[in-house]
Amino acid sequence: MNFEMQKANLLADSIKGFIELVYETYENSKNASINNTDKIYQLKLLIEEYRFQVLAEELLRINRFAWDEKYTYLLVDRFKEGINTIGEYIDNHYNELYIFTARLYTLKNLNVSFNRNL
Repeated sequence: MNFEMQKANLLADSIKGFIELVYETYENSKNASINNTDKIYQLKLLIEEYRFQVLAEELLRINRFAWDEKYTYLLVDRFKEGINTIGEYIDNHYNELYIFTARLYTLKNLNVSFNRNL
């Protein structure tokens, strides 16, 4: 398997893991009446706005059997836009959303590995 394909699949799996973490945290915060439910809900809306689920599934689909460089980089560029916005939101509300910083750090570093100028 091509190294670039493996990176794309790893990024897609990490995106899916981040989505699951946000959704599960939101569901648990509703049941536990935690005060930061609105911040987590806003994070959930940002994930839906940037269509992370679709991006992750599409990355997995196109890199399952062959490396499609052009389309992969297009999807990664779209993901970069969303993760930068989400990163700013998490940084601005760090006290309530600190639990997501580790996943955010991982996603940003995986994203950097797709820089074409390296």
